Amino acid sequence: MNIALIGATGFVGSAVLNELLRRGHRVTALVRSPSKLTAREDLTVVAGDAQDAAQVAQAASGHDAVVSAYNPGWSVPDIHDQFLKGTRAIIDGTKQAGVRRLLLVGGAGSLFVAPGVQLVDTPQFPAEWKQGALAAREALNWIRTEGALDWTFLSPPILLQPGERTGQYRLGEDAPLMNGDQPGSISVADLAVAIVDELETPRHLQKRFTVAN
Repeated sequence: MNIALIGATGFVGSAVLNELLRRGHRVTALVRSPSKLTAREDLTVVAGDAQDAAQVAQAASGHDAVVSAYNPGWSVPDIHDQFLKGTRAIIDGTKQAGVRRLLLVGGAGSLFVAPGVQLVDTPQFPAEWKQGALAAREALNWIRTEGALDWTFLSPPILLQPGERTGQYRLGEDAPLMNGDQPGSISVADLAVAIVDELETPRHLQKRFTVAN
């Protein structure tokens, strides 16, 4: 497939880029700093701003799907507003490009840990991640209203970390996956496997899902 990837230089995005190229897909990466990516076969790098819907549309035009691993950076003081500005532009730009398939990577904060209780609203949720998590939850609420897109929203497990690619993972929906009484985890490489699997064989159209090893 021809995939437009946003956030290709980030923690998740770089793993997704590797997995897409590993499987023979052609990737157009929209990034602010093209110098951060080395030249590779089947990779086209486009300089642009993910917060500009017109630039997103230009990069996404003619592609089979858009994958967004967008994150303005956890250290950005106004991450909440920046995340939402980017997400809105990515949704609008995808539609302007005439691409129906959009996969957004969000956070674990919107997963339900009890009836009516989302992880981000619990007292133990880390303060340093809260604004980004609240924005990702709002992004999920937005995308759920998009009837014109074949969207998928992926919430990583509570623990997302570096590690090897096993190619194995479990699927969940709106609650975090657990390992007994401990939070589920996954390597970013296996998260990327789940993302590309969903692109190749869609199982969660207009749905949110989660994964863990």
